[in-house]
Amino acid sequence: MSARDPLTAAQAEAQCPDGWAYESEDGDAWISRDFEFTDFREAFAFLTRVAFEAEGMDHHPEITNVYNRVGLALSTHDADNQVTETDLEFARRINAL
Repeated sequence: MSARDPLTAAQAEAQCPDGWAYESEDGDAWISRDFEFTDFREAFAFLTRVAFEAEGMDHHPEITNVYNRVGLALSTHDADNQVTETDLEFARRINAL
């Protein structure tokens, strides 16, 4: 199995890293997590580190940012917007930041 092959919902839920939630709607699936920081500067610094990880993996998250809050959602577009091992690995790397 390739790291970019879709996982079943049961596989994705069972392997979801701490703090991340598996979600699905209208045939698409993703894992998401919200982060809260002390201020905008800290949130943006975190996003910068996420951006470097994303570029290194050639895998890019959906990002929301409002002041000190950051939301990230991960799915693999070339796997029909499903969760793959690549998403899980990226989430683990983000947790390590």
